[in-house]
Amino acid sequence: MSITDNRKATHDYFIEERFEAGIVLEGWEVKSIRAGRVQLGESYVIVRNGELQLLNMHVSPLATASTHIHPNATRTRKLLLHKNEIDKLIGKVEIRGYTLVPLNLHFRNGKIKLEFGLGKGKKLHDKRDSARDKDWLREKERIMKHDTRKRDS
Repeated sequence: MSITDNRKATHDYFIEERFEAGIVLEGWEVKSIRAGRVQLGESYVIVRNGELQLLNMHVSPLATASTHIHPNATRTRKLLLHKNEIDKLIGKVEIRGYTLVPLNLHFRNGKIKLEFGLGKGKKLHDKRDSARDKDWLREKERIMKHDTRKRDS
């Protein structure tokens, strides 16, 4: 079940490969995420000291959060993957110029998982081409629907 999607990611990047990772979270963050108070819009994944880390994921604390905890809404969170997956990603990111982009936050067997993609940035003309293709597909579906209705009558 999906908690939140980063729709901006597919607009700004060509996603070539997808991965799923666990996230190291604090208790108040889990409660807030279950309540849907999370945003992936400006977040990104980096490689630091041989680990993958998620930056700028905004988790708004609930009003019922404990008073002795001072929540940091955009703290850096460690991602949990197997060592061979991390090594593979490090090679692609550092050598070929790929970017790791968060795509989706979801539940898997009661645990919160992050789906992120290995992608390359789109240029402005690529974004225009994608928009043009999407508009054409929508128009084609509309024409086919209209044409089918005409034949049925």
